[in-house]
Amino acid sequence: MQMYCLGLNHRTSPLAIREKFAVAKRHMQQSNAEIAALAAVQECVLLSTCNRTELYYWTHDARAAYADIMGYFLGTVVEETEKKQLSACFYCHEGEAALRHLAQAAASTAFYANRTFQRIFTIGKKVRTETRITSGPTSIGAAAVQLAGDSLGGLSGAQVLIVGAGDIARSTAQSLCSRGAEGIFVANRSYERAVDLAQKVGGKVIRFTEWVPYLEQIDIVIVSTASPVYVVVPSVLRQAQDARKGRPLFLIDLSVPRNIDPACGLLPDIYLYDTDTLQRIAENSHHARRGEIERAEQLIDAWVHENSADLLTPRMHFDEKLEKN
Repeated sequence: MQMYCLGLNHRTSPLAIREKFAVAKRHMQQSNAEIAALAAVQECVLLSTCNRTELYYWTHDARAAYADIMGYFLGTVVEETEKKQLSACFYCHEGEAALRHLAQAAASTAFYANRTFQRIFTIGKKVRTETRITSGPTSIGAAAVQLAGDSLGGLSGAQVLIVGAGDIARSTAQSLCSRGAEGIFVANRSYERAVDLAQKVGGKVIRFTEWVPYLEQIDIVIVSTASPVYVVVPSVLRQAQDARKGRPLFLIDLSVPRNIDPACGLLPDIYLYDTDTLQRIAENSHHARRGEIERAEQLIDAWVHENSADLLTPRMHFDEKLEKN
């Protein structure tokens, strides 16, 4: 039995490709179960964020598992040229390399997956404690807050509309509030969740069907929903442009798939940023703290060296060790 990691991320593929393979939270359990049911896959854990979609899996037959999983990901793609282009965006790590990738970076887990993921948390905590790797805007949400502040020359007095109330929207709203945003408006399809978020940040709630007129007074719109279609389109923005009288409007799309039509960025006085832009900001922070990253990698390498023999051993060998102890 060997552990593998198969996936794609912001380094191997642009947003236009990543969004094809993004798995919404509501579909995660089903997708994970479908992959786990593939003949050559023994156990698996599917992860999907705005930056990456990755599958960690355990198998006795690497070639068959890879073929089955890629067939699942590519789905209905028929053209061989397109298959080759999409396949080239995926990476595959084996054994220690997969374990190292997991350290750096739904219910079909069992023996191997459970103990591996549980043990990973220990090195994560050590890295955060012994380095300054978490300082600065290294996440998409933190980068969004920095970009919003830079765009306006500071957030004091800014009027912000947040469309969505998920985890990223929540953390972004809280950061905006702590940085001095004066007015935060929250719109979400679930009115109750919008109320909950607005109360946490001292904001105001707007019903999802009524947020468009507020664009006349808003400085920054941050969209983070699980909608499979565009929530903000050019026609919506044109309705507010006359009243704005040339005042710039900054749009930040934290969604994958994208929720703001890219064509919106072509309108006058509209400035659109998506997750690829935010990722570049986050990576600039990484580069500025390269020494911390190198220290973190040293800790990870040492941890992998100490734990790989245990975590990557066959089940029988591990059980025998337990009996001896």
